[in-house]
Amino acid sequence: MTGHVDAGKSTLMGRLLYELGRVDEKTRVANERGSSKAGKSSFSWAWELDGTIEERERGITMDIALQSLSTPQRQVTILDAPGHKDFIPNMISGAAQADCALLVVDAITGEFEAGFDRGGQTREHLLLVRSLGVSQVIVAVNKLDQVSLGSHDSASLSLPTWLQVNWDPSRFEEICGLLRAFLVQSGFPSSKTSFVPVSAMLGVNLVNNADASVLSKWYKGPTLVDLLDKLEPPTREIASPLRLPISNVFKGQNSGTGVTGRICGGVVQVGERLRVLPGDESAIVRLIDVEEQSVPWAAAGTNATLYLTSIDPIHLSIGSVLCPPSDIVPLATVFTARIIVFDIQLPITTGTSIELFHHSRDVPATISKLIATLDRASGVVTKKNPRVLSRGTSAEVEISLRVATLSGPTLSTRPIPLEPFSVNKDMGRILVRRGGETISVLFWTLSLEFKTVSQ
Repeated sequence: MTGHVDAGKSTLMGRLLYELGRVDEKTRVANERGSSKAGKSSFSWAWELDGTIEERERGITMDIALQSLSTPQRQVTILDAPGHKDFIPNMISGAAQADCALLVVDAITGEFEAGFDRGGQTREHLLLVRSLGVSQVIVAVNKLDQVSLGSHDSASLSLPTWLQVNWDPSRFEEICGLLRAFLVQSGFPSSKTSFVPVSAMLGVNLVNNADASVLSKWYKGPTLVDLLDKLEPPTREIASPLRLPISNVFKGQNSGTGVTGRICGGVVQVGERLRVLPGDESAIVRLIDVEEQSVPWAAAGTNATLYLTSIDPIHLSIGSVLCPPSDIVPLATVFTARIIVFDIQLPITTGTSIELFHHSRDVPATISKLIATLDRASGVVTKKNPRVLSRGTSAEVEISLRVATLSGPTLSTRPIPLEPFSVNKDMGRILVRRGGETISVLFWTLSLEFKTVSQ
C-alpha cells in the first residue's frame, strides 16, 4: 500500500481491518482514547498500523507495517509503506516484497496535485513499484467526501478548511483521467488497473457502500474489498533454488534469531541448513512462521519469518540472502547491466555517484562506464561509448560498488548477491537513486559481463 504522505493510507487500512473484523472493539476504543489524549484524534484508525511512539507522535508512517486480511477468495498480506520522501528506502523495501499495489490518493483540491506533480510521492511511488515488477494496481481515491477551500473563501464564509460535500463525481473522474494516462505511460496494463472512490475515515465503500446514499447515486462499481478479491496471484518460482532476501532481523524468544523476508524463489523447510550471503556462515532453520502460524515449509511468494540456530546473529543483516549451500547466489562488486533512465532533470555521466536498492539493501556505487545506448524495444546497440544518458534512455553501463564509510581505516567493498534477470526477476532487478530521486532501474542479463568475487 503506497501513496503520497497524508493521503490516508494507514487510516484506510486500520478502518478496513476493523470493518473485516480483524480489529476488535476493545482495541478500537483504546486507539480512539489514546489518539484523542495525544491530541491526534483523527489518527485513531492509523494507530492500528503506526504502532511506534515516534510514528504516533509525528502522525506519519516511518517503517513498513505488515497486516493480513481475508476476502472471499484471497488471503492478502498488506505492507503499509511510508509516504514521506525521507523514508523512501523503507518504502522500496516494502515494495520489493509486493505482488500488487494499492495506491491511495487524496482527492482534496490541492492535495492530489501536490502528490502528483513533479516531486510528489504519488508519481515516484508508481514508478518504483512498476520498476520492481508490480503490474496490478488498485487506486483508492480517498477523502472524496471532502473539499478544500481557499484561505480567502474559508475566512469569508467562517468555514473550516474542509467540509462534507456530496461525493463530487467530476473530481473522481478528473483524478482517474490524470492517473490513467500516467499509469499507461509508466507501463501498467490498463486491464490490470482499477479505481474506487472511498472514505477511509467514514469507512465508506471499503466493504460495502450502502451507507453512502449520495455516492451510490452515481457510483455502481465494486468496493475496495471486491477489487482486492479479484487480484490475480502471479506465477511463483517454486521449482527454482531458494532465494530469501532478509528484510528484518530480531531476537526470537527461546527460538533462536528471527529473520523476515519474502521468498523470491524455491521452498524452505524446517531443519534445512542455509547459507548466508555475503559471507561464509550457514544456519539451520528451527521454525517457520507464516501469518503468525507455525508451518513446516514455505514457498516462493510467501512473506515468512524464519527462526535460525547454529549462527551468531552478528552474521545476519538486513539485505543478506539465504540460499542452499549447494546452489549459492553469485556475488559481485563490479558488473554490467541494462539501465532504463526515468524522467530525470540532470543527465547521467561516467563517474555519477548513485545508490543501489536491491530488496532491503542500500549500497553506494558509481556508474563507472557508459558502454552503449540501446533501442528500448529490441535491445540493439544504437551508439557506443555515449557521453551522457538522458531521460527515457536505455543503455548498457558498468556499475562499481563503493565503500560506505567516508573516513577511518580503508575497508574492502562488500559485494552484493545478484542473479540474471532471466533466471530470477526479483534477484536481477535493482533500483537506482541519486540525490534523493529515483533515476533509473537496472537489469542484469545473461548477455552482460559479471565480475564476481570469491565466496
